[in-house]
Parts: sequence; C-alpha cells; structure tokens
Amino acid sequence: MSKKQNDEKELYSHKDLPKINNIFLNGYCCFMKILAICVFGIGAVLLAIFAFPFIRLFSKKELDFGVRAREYVSHTFRNFLRWLQISGVSYKVVDDLEAYHNIHSKIIIANHPSLLDFVYIMSLVPNSTCIVRGSLTRTPLRGVIKQAYITNTTTFEDMCVECKKLTDKGCNVIIFPEGTRTPRHGQNQYKKGAARIALYCGCDVLPIFIGGSDKYGLGKHDPLWSYNHVESYYYDFKMLPVISINDYKDLSEPIAAKHLTEKMAEVIRGAGDEYVKTNIHKTCNNY
Repeated sequence: MSKKQNDEKELYSHKDLPKINNIFLNGYCCFMKILAICVFGIGAVLLAIFAFPFIRLFSKKELDFGVRAREYVSHTFRNFLRWLQISGVSYKVVDDLEAYHNIHSKIIIANHPSLLDFVYIMSLVPNSTCIVRGSLTRTPLRGVIKQAYITNTTTFEDMCVECKKLTDKGCNVIIFPEGTRTPRHGQNQYKKGAARIALYCGCDVLPIFIGGSDKYGLGKHDPLWSYNHVESYYYDFKMLPVISINDYKDLSEPIAAKHLTEKMAEVIRGAGDEYVKTNIHKTCNNY
C-alpha cells in the first residue's frame, strides 16, 4: 500500500471510537444497516423498471418527467428513512421542515460525513437533484441515476449547462464541495466545482451543515459490518444563511470561484465549530 493510501486511511480511522457498549445491539444495528443497503438497491431497480416508465407515460414534456420523478424519489426516500427511524438505526432532527420544502433554484452544499447525506437532503427538498459519480451507473442504481441525477461523466461545461437548465426551472442542485466523504480526522480541501457551477447558473448558494453522531459504518473505508459503537446514527440538519452570488459578480471567474469556495468552507466549518460546543451526544461526526 502506498504512503498516500496509508495517509488517507489514517484520515478515516475509527480508532478513537469508544468500545462497543452492547454487542447484541451493535450486531442488530449492523445487520439492519446492511439490510437497508440491500433494500435501497432493490428499491432503485424497482423505481427504474416500474415507477419511472409510468411517470414518463403521463408526462407531456421531459421537464415534467424530471420534476415528477424527483418528487417521487423524494417521497420514496422519506418512506425509506421513516423505516430506518422505526427500526432504530437512524433518525434526524430538522430546524425548520417547511423551509426545506420551499427552496428553489439554489446550489445546495453540505459537509459529507456519510452515505445517507444525499438521501436525507433529497427527502427534505423534493425538487432537487444531485451530481453523482459516473461509476454509480455501473451499479444497481443505474436506472435511477441516469434518469433523475446528473453524473460527472460529461465535460464540466456540459454539466454546467445541464445544471442551469434545471435551476432556471426552479430545481435545486445538491453538491458536496469536498468531492468525497468528510474524513473522521482532519479536513478535505473544498473543490471549486460547486462555486463554478453556482457562478455559471447565477444561483445563490445554500449551505447546510450536517451534525449529529459519528457515522461509523457509513463513512469512507468503513467495514460493511460496522456501526457506531455507542449510539444510533443521529442526523442534525442546520440550514445556514444563503451566500449571495451577487457578492462575486464583479470579479473574474477564477477569482470569484476561489473566493466563493473559501466562503463555503468558512461557513460550513464555522457552523461545525459552533455545533461541537453544544453537541450533547457521546460521539460527533467530523465536518
């Protein structure tokens, strides 16, 4: 293993987690987490095979299909997360649920501690899509990914054009500026892609901070049979003040993207610094 790979694994190391409190409860949670992953994959296949063709049949335009498909996916995600809450695996706290339903034409950014982040955000914001890795089109999620999300397999310019088409019609685009999951130790550098897309689309940026308990088992490099050692997955969503794109319109594109990216990192990490001061749980995910 190369030094770079070793350094990356160290960033995501879980050696600081406390010892398992209840081995039987932890085993149950590990099993339910794996079951949830399987259910999610099967559900994606069923959506692509049965739900989407039906929605397309009754959509006069491709745009109508996109809106309806995203709303249906959001509804499906809400039911999936409700099941996770009932099973005791994961639950959320939201500061103002209605405010999330009324978000339009925004570039939504957030820290990215776990696999469930985009599922939670899309369940909260019905008319939204997400930029995802093209490699996901080679998984059981392929049918849903290709019809409801934006993949990064095209050129950056084409991706910007697609985002602008959607935001011009009121859709929101979810982007995780780190480009990968947030490490348990240290910090990732924020990439400029989210800022460049926001500038191209002329959309304000809405930062969301994801707090809560450590998401061990849903982070990068975490074993499949793993779960938070001492408490359930707890997601605490904080909607932060909008970053106005007008503050950067008089700057050249490279300078504007640089400053906007720095602002994104400052806002998200600042919210994280404040959150850990008041967090009452046994563990806390990084930001």
